[in-house]
Amino acid sequence: MSTTDKPVIGITCGDLNGIGLEIIIKTMLDNRITEICTPVLFASSKVVSYHRKALNIVDFSFNIIQDLNQINPKRPNLLNAWKEDVSLEFGKADPAVGKFAVKSLLAAVQALKIGKIDAVVTAPINKNVTQGDEFRFSGHTEFFEYHFGGSAMMILCAEGLRITPLTVHVPLSSVSPILSEERILSTISRFEKSLKTDFGIRRPKIAVLGLNPHAGDSGLIGLEEVTLITPAIEKSFASGILVYGPFSADGFFGSGAFRKFDGIISMYHDQGLIPFKLLAFDEGVNFTAGLPVVRTSPDHGPAYDIAGKGVADETSFKQAMWMAIDIMRNRKLHSEISANPLPYSQQRSGPDEDVVVEL
Repeated sequence: MSTTDKPVIGITCGDLNGIGLEIIIKTMLDNRITEICTPVLFASSKVVSYHRKALNIVDFSFNIIQDLNQINPKRPNLLNAWKEDVSLEFGKADPAVGKFAVKSLLAAVQALKIGKIDAVVTAPINKNVTQGDEFRFSGHTEFFEYHFGGSAMMILCAEGLRITPLTVHVPLSSVSPILSEERILSTISRFEKSLKTDFGIRRPKIAVLGLNPHAGDSGLIGLEEVTLITPAIEKSFASGILVYGPFSADGFFGSGAFRKFDGIISMYHDQGLIPFKLLAFDEGVNFTAGLPVVRTSPDHGPAYDIAGKGVADETSFKQAMWMAIDIMRNRKLHSEISANPLPYSQQRSGPDEDVVVEL
């Protein structure tokens, strides 16, 4: 942990030809940021200056440092993570530029490992131009799991809405073959743990979506709900987890039933992320649960189509900053109240309440 009285939040620059540095600079213009945390951007002062001039922002600058011991807790800081010159072209997917996003990530990882920063917020990358010897991953989630261990879980979060896909960056054709009762049980258990530890929800209610249309219609449109999903839900419920389903995804979101739950498990990426981004695109946050470190990011990509035009909305990135701080606090509180638990002898065979959802 940092030695200051505020958490030190590392920030990676993302794709330099995208909107990453634009939303970072716009976020840093909010003075509330430095009131509750100390930001440290891992990038290059030359590149940041180029972006700042392109955005015509003249009343802001970072505190430039060459060493993490020089961090100023009252200013947004910038650590030069490389010395090379970079040739930029807004809106272009360029592997020669993508490698600098990886340099920023590796610098942040090192700072996390030695305790110089307390959490990290990552700006969007283009995974196709970052691939190389130091980054052979399908996304940030897998990258941070590789470096820190644990069992990473992607949770898309907004006010009162938290969705985790059971399968993440896999082709749709591969979803059904890799589903198993064990995988569903593990996801339910890990999700409940994160809702308690990271979000401070004492007894979270979890909804599980079906894989097939109409959640299989009792086996008429696929058997996964009958053979895998329902048995896993029933076993989890019997163990004391408030988990319900499987629900038909279209009716579940269309009827507003999602508002009755603290967390939602979708069977595959787009099943959960399409409704999430429709409901909360501007303020949505991607949180990587299941790791010993806290990592958040905005819920969008590098947005090449608007890069360099000064019109990118920084709300999602700003929310990612707030959430990283909130999750750190929730983890600390959970650790404190769990350190010396009171004796508890009351036995129960399952949840003591039920949820009825009509779709």
